[in-house]
Amino acid sequence: MNPRLAAARALAAVLSGKASLNSSLPAQLDKIEERDRGLTQDLAFGTARWQPRLDLLAAQLLQKPFKAADADVQALLLVGLYQLFYTRIPAHAAIGETVGCADKLKKPWAKGLLNAVLRRAQREGEELLAGMERDPVVRTAHPRWLQKSLKAFWPEQWEAICAANNAHPPMILRINRRHHSRDAYLALLAEAGIQASACQYSRDGIVLAQACDVRGLPGFADGWVSVQDEAAQLSADLLELAPGQRVLDACCAPGGKTCHLLEAEPGLSHMVAIDLEAKRLARVRENLDRLKLDAELIACDARDTASWWDGKPFQRILLDAPCSATGVIRRHPDIKLTRQAEDIPALATLQGELLDALWPTLEVGGMLLYATCSSLPTENTEVIEAFLAHTPGARELDLATEAGLRQPHGRQLLAQQGGHDGFYYAKLIKIAASRG
Repeated sequence: MNPRLAAARALAAVLSGKASLNSSLPAQLDKIEERDRGLTQDLAFGTARWQPRLDLLAAQLLQKPFKAADADVQALLLVGLYQLFYTRIPAHAAIGETVGCADKLKKPWAKGLLNAVLRRAQREGEELLAGMERDPVVRTAHPRWLQKSLKAFWPEQWEAICAANNAHPPMILRINRRHHSRDAYLALLAEAGIQASACQYSRDGIVLAQACDVRGLPGFADGWVSVQDEAAQLSADLLELAPGQRVLDACCAPGGKTCHLLEAEPGLSHMVAIDLEAKRLARVRENLDRLKLDAELIACDARDTASWWDGKPFQRILLDAPCSATGVIRRHPDIKLTRQAEDIPALATLQGELLDALWPTLEVGGMLLYATCSSLPTENTEVIEAFLAHTPGARELDLATEAGLRQPHGRQLLAQQGGHDGFYYAKLIKIAASRG
């Protein structure tokens, strides 16, 4: 299959609201020659990254918008525009190969349209985009609702956030303390000819100068190292783990933090890791097995404690709550297409429900670390504020990190070019069992 067709089909599912790229792209990659899979991924993710900008350009070039049934043609056009403006693919190849895909969609009528629009884009696109730069959606390549939200919440940082969201993320590793110190592993990387440096905030973090195949990392198959963003790595130290503790990792998939907690404190008495979907727990089990670690995995709704909790209190809880993922857009650029403004209040409600449900499972004197990969205070400090207001047995603790910005509650990490993702943390201690 042509890589452009595969990318367009994966994107069409996203544009139609039926899937994310993580769910739609793998099936398309299976149909592609191995040598073309990198190109296919770049076309899909790159087009999603710049879609708000490309979509407005397409609207300028088209006489009328596409019908809903033609999301595949719309996606193919966007893939074509992405090639023209963001890749080194020669224009004649980008246009010819993209136009030729219309036959495979069984929509031969689209060939003339795609050819005309892409050739006009080649001639006039740069001028058209320059004339649209005053529109912050064009300038930042973020959907209007998100651009406005970031500007309202972060008036001094919003443009830097958008720029970081549009940049390619660095590849960051987490060394396994059970095998090596960070300095020792940096030496192994140097011996292998891999340039890397220590992360600023995570004591287990290493950032690579260039991304590489994990199979080329010393000891990867033996569990010496994992791939995990620096921001996500902070949870292990912020939880203040100690031998003998019973720990819950709620909403745990894909299991990076579960594994990190077990690496950081081998003396934990028990680790329970829960997630809503059993198929997502399969990935958690794969990660545990590679690292030769173990945890009790339970597929359940964390809010329904009667269905999974055995009544034994936890001394530590990590709640990595479902969120808008607006802090990790650079890793999942299709978030720009799948998230809507109305999603945010609903997510904040869910986050509050999870806190309320899990709090009774925490031992008095125990700590709960609340985390999201969102950059929006609606899901972060405002959720914690509301929880503390109606939970007299909860108190907030300071976070032992200089990462991010201090908020009315917790700390907000904003995505950094060449550094960590956007993330949020708040730490709570249970001082009494009763609730008002």
